[in-house]
Amino acid sequence: MLDRLCLAVDCVVFSVSATDLQVMLIKRGIPPFAGEWALPGGFVRRDESLEATARRELYEETGITKIYLEQLYTFGDVDRDPRERVVTVAYYALINLKDQSIRPSTDASQAQWFPVQNLPKLVFDHERIFATAMQRLRAKVRYEPIGFELLPPKFTLPELQKLYELILGCPLDKRNFRKKILAMDLLIDLGEKETGVKRRAGKLYQFDQDKYQQLKQKGFNFEI
Repeated sequence: MLDRLCLAVDCVVFSVSATDLQVMLIKRGIPPFAGEWALPGGFVRRDESLEATARRELYEETGITKIYLEQLYTFGDVDRDPRERVVTVAYYALINLKDQSIRPSTDASQAQWFPVQNLPKLVFDHERIFATAMQRLRAKVRYEPIGFELLPPKFTLPELQKLYELILGCPLDKRNFRKKILAMDLLIDLGEKETGVKRRAGKLYQFDQDKYQQLKQKGFNFEI
């Protein structure tokens, strides 16, 4: 008789506030580890794809929808779950905070954003999963424009630079960053300026996704 093997998904969801790169955690409402912090996730149903499970679990446990979602890695250590043999396929997701409202349900008693540099202790092997996602995000954001998924549709160049600094964990030279990003010709100048700010209002831009896809097909390399 074959031993039973369960399949799950876990999700590392990133967002950006004015001061921090953040990750979404849930406080577990059921055993094992009830009352402790974890990444959102759950078991795959027989009639679901892996991605469908990830999106369902995120919605059920946090209320999050409309996300950029990408498969990360498979984690299958024999003792990673105290209940039984569980293999998990991890995903990472990027969302714009302004478009989301958080509401925990199902087996999560609480859902909350945490700065990536100040996370509580995580259960299972979720600290390892988070570290893997952080490494992937910092690498990929340099050669794919996925960072724009974390911004509102209209943004300023200082907001864009701040985003990259938060993800990469280091300051970037303002002049060089602007020169490089504008030279790619992937930003649409909206002819508008931000409103309701006490400082000098910045020009608003939008990422030209269609143009990027056209250039990519011709061999264009996005590089920060």
